[in-house]
Amino acid sequence: MAEILSMPGAVLHGKVAQRLRQMLVEGQIAPGAKLNERELCEQLKVSRTPLREAIKTLAAEGLVDLLPNRGAFAVALSEADILNTFEVMAGLEGLSGELAAQRATPAELSEIEALHYEMKAAYTRRDLSAYYRLNAAIHRGVNAAAKNPVLTATYNQVNARLQALRFRSNQDGEKWARAMAEHDRMIEALQKRDGAALRAELVAHLGHKRDVVVEQLRAEAVVNAGD
Repeated sequence: MAEILSMPGAVLHGKVAQRLRQMLVEGQIAPGAKLNERELCEQLKVSRTPLREAIKTLAAEGLVDLLPNRGAFAVALSEADILNTFEVMAGLEGLSGELAAQRATPAELSEIEALHYEMKAAYTRRDLSAYYRLNAAIHRGVNAAAKNPVLTATYNQVNARLQALRFRSNQDGEKWARAMAEHDRMIEALQKRDGAALRAELVAHLGHKRDVVVEQLRAEAVVNAGD
């Protein structure tokens, strides 16, 4: 991390935002936790200016709440927020898949397939961080192949709210295996350019993610109530 200090301002800000985003998504900063600027500056080896710029970026993405006179907090979604957001996300994912099946170029298909096989390797290694990174890249690739900039802008905005929850939903072995099998079927539908099948797989996939996330949220609420 020492070399980060010598980077140009815009590059430094981007790198800090990327690292902070990873910390939020992977739960190194818990939902609802306050972002301690002093500790984060020490951990990331940066000054407060690039850190604050990065926090503003993540606030715009929906990963951080900026509260007047209180500071920055990692977003914590209620059960209603989660249900509503997943409902919208399922529609966006389904539409992305249907359009991508029609519009993806051969090069785009090859890239998505390559990411899929890399993700399978990460799954075999039980490397959740790499798996999630590749998983997110596949979903973004399908969305990009739909070639609808309005859809992409909306997708990115809504998906930002769910990144940390989608990461956590694969931490159970059985549910992770199911998600991997669903991705196999998605790639098969995309290869066949079967838009209806790909839409159905993506909507079902998001429904399963939603169910896992809500189950985890309720389990945590029971544990916290007992403390």
